[in-house]
Amino acid sequence: MNELTLLDWIIFASYGVLIMSIGLWVSRDKKGHEKNSEDYFLAGKSLPWWAIGSSLIAANISAEQFIGMSGSGFAIGLAIASYEWMAALTLLIVGKYFLPIFIEKGLYTIPQFIEKRFSTQLKTILALFWLALFVFVNLTAVLFLGAKALDTIMGNGDGSLFMISIIGLGLFAASYSLWGGLSAVAWTDVVQVVLLIIGGAITSIIGLQQLTPDGGILDGFNHLVTVAPEKFSMIITKGEIITPDGKDAWWDLPGIAVLVGGMWVANLYYWGFNQYIIQRTFAAKSLKEAQKGIAFAAFLKMILPFIVVLPGIIAFVLNASPEGVLLPDMLDPSFKRPDGSIINDNAAPWLIQKYVPAGLKGLVLAALAAAIVSSLASMLNSTATIFTMDIYKPIINKMASEKQMVNVGRLSAAIALVIAILIAPMLGNLGQAFQFIQEYTGIVSPGILAVFVTGLFWKKTKNKSAILGVMASIPIAMFFKVGPNSWSDLPIFVILPFMHQMMITCLASIAVIVISSEIEGKGQPDEKQIILKPGIFKTSESFNISSAIILLILAFIYTVFW
Repeated sequence: MNELTLLDWIIFASYGVLIMSIGLWVSRDKKGHEKNSEDYFLAGKSLPWWAIGSSLIAANISAEQFIGMSGSGFAIGLAIASYEWMAALTLLIVGKYFLPIFIEKGLYTIPQFIEKRFSTQLKTILALFWLALFVFVNLTAVLFLGAKALDTIMGNGDGSLFMISIIGLGLFAASYSLWGGLSAVAWTDVVQVVLLIIGGAITSIIGLQQLTPDGGILDGFNHLVTVAPEKFSMIITKGEIITPDGKDAWWDLPGIAVLVGGMWVANLYYWGFNQYIIQRTFAAKSLKEAQKGIAFAAFLKMILPFIVVLPGIIAFVLNASPEGVLLPDMLDPSFKRPDGSIINDNAAPWLIQKYVPAGLKGLVLAALAAAIVSSLASMLNSTATIFTMDIYKPIINKMASEKQMVNVGRLSAAIALVIAILIAPMLGNLGQAFQFIQEYTGIVSPGILAVFVTGLFWKKTKNKSAILGVMASIPIAMFFKVGPNSWSDLPIFVILPFMHQMMITCLASIAVIVISSEIEGKGQPDEKQIILKPGIFKTSESFNISSAIILLILAFIYTVFW
């Protein structure tokens, strides 16, 4: 194993100083101007397209991808990259059809759209949903995964640095994001995204060089495809891929559903209606600038699987036999828990620890930290934004001053971080962490997506019907989640992959909303319907050309790796 050297520590420390300096510099108050809510939560609506695109990717790429998606690459293969490549297409849809409406409404938060379209009551319900999701799923999972990775790379994986890493990551993200708000988060993200792409590329390139005697990158990739061709199947059939821990990969990625099924529920919810993602587009100088940022992020999405999924496939082949067979006793001991179960998510940390040489390891470690910290900072800022703008000001203190709102934002983010730090060590065995996050987010996302889709594009959608639809989505989703353990012996009960569960839950929620609205409104449009102005969905030539290029690249990828 390549241990960290003084040079590695210097590089890693330099990264920390750089990010802290940038964050505090852009957070400073200009002479004679005290930071207000627009400055803190929307960066003064001053972000250019390249900062928006960089920040979107930095907020998205975290330990969930660097560690969790590499772990899924190890267990399943390139098919997990559908989350990334289909996200590029989803971003274009969001930029063209959702963003114009959101920006026209002058939103700070996604729940504010719910209030404008439906009611304060539904806005509050969904705001509480999001706060719970950010704190108990997103923040805790990122802290847990990031700390496990740092413990493996910086220590020996025995847990001695685990709790220290959780606290350190949390405090570092808080050090500039709590004070500076979205401006500090977005501008540091520009540096963070460059680091995470360089660091991820280094890991993939060095890993590929270990696969063949001559150490060539192209030879290494050809070796991967030859030894483990099933790992490069994008559309998985049932029984085609069995993961190292004995699970049929089809249950996580059920065939064509990644193109025309439940993947759309996950992606449309995440990229269109997820506060900590969409918030940076609200901070754009203009709609066109936001759409250019969206297109830039879509291009970055196209290259990400090669730095977050490929390391997992490389780790699989390095542990497997020359014929591509991987048995549990072939695995490096660091992949096994005391009970003998397999740690898929150790793929990227193991590859970094074992093969990345001294000097470069500090840079890769900085890239990993950048991915983790940027996402934590984004989640903290969005938690603060939702709590302040959707809970505190309208419910607790309607007369709150600008200074009070900024301070409440900082305090609420700090409390959320403390809760996440306390919960993160309790997560234990997540299996494939990326899939864990998708499944548990998938309990609430179908109902929320149903409310937004019907609210945006169906004029008859009523407030009470939307509330009924989103509330009904939870028991429907939990039926699928709990049912297999409770009623699997019943002949009428069919166990479905969670991606199918999400799609059925979303369609059922839409049906509840539509039927209830028809009954309540007697076929009449709702008084708070969205009026779509002529030309609202018209986009610039540059956006249209970018979209066409991305569609062609996607068609090529799925044709080659089908």
